[in-house]
Amino acid sequence: MTGQELVADLMTPHPVSLDDRCTVTEAARTMRAADIGPILVTRADRLGIVTDRDIVTRVVAEGRDPDAVTLGELATWDPVCVSSDESIETVIQLMRDRAVRRVPVVDEGQLVGVLSLGDLAIDRDPDSALAEISRAAPNN
Repeated sequence: MTGQELVADLMTPHPVSLDDRCTVTEAARTMRAADIGPILVTRADRLGIVTDRDIVTRVVAEGRDPDAVTLGELATWDPVCVSSDESIETVIQLMRDRAVRRVPVVDEGQLVGVLSLGDLAIDRDPDSALAEISRAAPNN
């Protein structure tokens, strides 16, 4: 794959993940501390994802107790994943086809990174609003 840009070139390594038994409150605090929107959720040999939007629409808006709801209950399980040696062009098409904003990167069964639309914008269109937002410091 010489000459092609690979997922490994653009991904954010060492993504934040939590066990499926953690509560939504723990996830929200982790998101705040790490300044991220998604949390990858692990359960034995299974991977899931919970976003800040999931917390708002499926816990807060429904009046559920975030101290009682676990990530295992809330996660979207088995999200589309890619490997770090996948070409960026292939992943862009996959993200379009599946209408996803981020994809976990898994090599040999191990979570090694995450690739987001923001990562792609910074690389492909650095002057775009999305790239500027993705590079900006949090405004809390």
